[in-house]
Amino acid sequence: MSTAPARFTAADFDFALPPELIAQHPAPERSGSRLLDGRGDAPLDRRFRELPALLAPGDLLVFNDTRVIKARLYGHKASGGSVEALVERVLPGTHEVWAHLRASKSPKPGSRVRFAGRDAHAAFDAEVLGRCGPDGSLFHLRLPGEPFALLERHGHVPLPPYITHTDDADDERRYQTVFARRPGAVAAPTAALHFDADVLAALQARGVGSASVTLHVGAGTFQPVRVENLAEHRMHSEWFELPQATVDAVARTHREGGRIVAVGTTTLRALESAARGGALRAGARDTDIFITPGFEFRVVDRLLTNFHLPRSTLMMLVCAFAGFDRIRALYAHAIRERYRFFSYGDAMLLDRR
Repeated sequence: MSTAPARFTAADFDFALPPELIAQHPAPERSGSRLLDGRGDAPLDRRFRELPALLAPGDLLVFNDTRVIKARLYGHKASGGSVEALVERVLPGTHEVWAHLRASKSPKPGSRVRFAGRDAHAAFDAEVLGRCGPDGSLFHLRLPGEPFALLERHGHVPLPPYITHTDDADDERRYQTVFARRPGAVAAPTAALHFDADVLAALQARGVGSASVTLHVGAGTFQPVRVENLAEHRMHSEWFELPQATVDAVARTHREGGRIVAVGTTTLRALESAARGGALRAGARDTDIFITPGFEFRVVDRLLTNFHLPRSTLMMLVCAFAGFDRIRALYAHAIRERYRFFSYGDAMLLDRR
């Protein structure tokens, strides 16, 4: 559901980005990345390791503890045609998955696709059960074994489409947060990639609390909005789970005057989705929440986020959170100052306006 005022169209969230500012590799050290402090009247250029000093004792950081799976597979059909798959969702308690398939001709239900990993001699066959997903764009596949184990053995790190190199061992380590716990994401919660053991220890020493949610980030996070009228955009769906312990921590923090700091847009989406009925409610469910200017935030007071793609739903989300004009000004500053953009890029700290 869109909450965008009529005066906004998708074109309002477009911007020109020099291609060389799209980060192809992470910073040498996680917390050595840059941090654009956008809370005040004027932007301040900082380093991410300064974050603990910018938060107050009693604030609560909420992290997304999802773990990126090796969701990209390469294989071929019985006819010999090549197939590339991106697993979007592992169906709990089964050997079945939903996946995007790229092939010259879509495989038919009942056919099989053979996927091979880096070792061509190690391969497995997947049965195509049919089309699936909210709009029928995904394929329902049955695998011959436990999906997470097969993906770990045969799959590739699902780097975003704007990262041009083939995944390697460094990507296996760095396109993953240091606290990743629950497998299921096909894209990293990128704001959390900047945290390392030293920053986490400094936050704890300062008296900043922490809590977690799980939202398995889907490939739809990279899709631009292709309609000008935002009310016509069909939002992708993602699964999330909010523990009761996090609900209690949020209530306690607000009651005691602290701020809720969402680490990334995925965490914000989970928290605000869980509060759509008014009160924050624990549990597991899907969300297709579309946050645009005019949205009423109920939970999150401060947002730590990376820089987002033009015309993307996440660009619209940060504009809703911090203000359209402020975000445009901050992005212009970041481009002038040569910040690094997108998943492996730098971060920004925002207050709710």
